[in-house]
Amino acid sequence: MIENKDIHIRDPFVLTEDGKYFMYGTRGANFGQWTGGFDVYVGTDLRNWSDPVQVFDSAAFGMNKGANWAPEVHKFGDKYYLFATFEQENGNRGTYALVSDSPLGPFVPASKGALTPQDWWSLDGTLFTDDKGDPWLVFCHEHVQIINGTMCCMPLEKDMSRPVKAPQLLFYAIDAYGAVCHPDRENEHFVTDGPFMWRGKNDRLYMMWSTGMDTGYCQCLAVSEGGGVEGPWKQLPPIFTKDGGHGMLFRTFSGGLMLALHCPNCQPDERPVFYEMEDTGETLRIIEA
Repeated sequence: MIENKDIHIRDPFVLTEDGKYFMYGTRGANFGQWTGGFDVYVGTDLRNWSDPVQVFDSAAFGMNKGANWAPEVHKFGDKYYLFATFEQENGNRGTYALVSDSPLGPFVPASKGALTPQDWWSLDGTLFTDDKGDPWLVFCHEHVQIINGTMCCMPLEKDMSRPVKAPQLLFYAIDAYGAVCHPDRENEHFVTDGPFMWRGKNDRLYMMWSTGMDTGYCQCLAVSEGGGVEGPWKQLPPIFTKDGGHGMLFRTFSGGLMLALHCPNCQPDERPVFYEMEDTGETLRIIEA
């Protein structure tokens, strides 16, 4: 067994299934280079985990080029779908869908290339299922291409093979609460990162996402004023401002609400970190110890 302090991953994502927690993430070693795919760690207490089990071998599918980032595994129907960022054949980044019969994999491609537009630099796609049971992809159009990064959404086919419609703009990075996005000092870029959708109390639909602020990498929060994925979206005070982010929420087996994120946001120190959360009916916040 290994502990959180010994697991070098970014972008932790936890799936709860059959009395176990399945934790996926971006391999921290050689981040941004040819990391070779994705692993899962299996545990029951969010502290001690199995050794990593490889769930996707990107080299076997010609996808081990550069970005092998931010895997998320969602159960949809009787399949498990993994959404992750890869480098496309044209050099642009995009979100792809993979599929398996098991959270342990092995996963194989479900989409023919990127779901996101081929001429865009996109990353960090996450799955949202609407009230009709239809899947949507929420993702980032990268600041490296458009300077002020955006958050976008588009509906998908139910087998995750392709989008149904073109992307729709949701908001800009500079819209972050208080307009205190921390730009890249050299290039004045504003970052959108790591969206995650959560339906909370009072039927409020939240989106967690990350950007840079004066205190470092932060976990931001927005709420849909229209109640659906298409918004309009209102930015709320950030959840976490201590150089950690790319978070997600899940229920523990006792019914508690838990936040997973990586902290700090620098190599080689990134580790998965967990915080108990409260849903007040108006916002989401960390329960301070």
